[in-house]
Amino acid sequence: MEIWINPACSKCRSALTLLDAEGADYTVRRYLEDVPSTGEIRAVLDRLGLEPWDITRTQEAEAKELGVKEWAKDAGARERWITALAEHPKLIQRPIITAQDGSAVVARTDEAVRDALGR
Repeated sequence: MEIWINPACSKCRSALTLLDAEGADYTVRRYLEDVPSTGEIRAVLDRLGLEPWDITRTQEAEAKELGVKEWAKDAGARERWITALAEHPKLIQRPIITAQDGSAVVARTDEAVRDALGR
């Protein structure tokens, strides 16, 4: 199990606290420092069953500068979104947990963290 976090994020810290309380075996990836490649982002999206616009933090200043809210949300625009997430990792929703069964969850709630633990 791996968890992508930003240490400054309270939801990330809560997820780590819960994982520790449950005695989970996991690896921390500080994705702002260890930036995921476009291939890794594609793989996580596949595991999540989501599209890149589903995990984009559109309220971030960088998102506003890029104008992502105006971008198309279709198959033709998918690579543009993935490239933006790789070039601007702050836009990636967090935390993301890759579960043992090959799936992944955006673990913004205790319920989602527990769901990942049960997979």
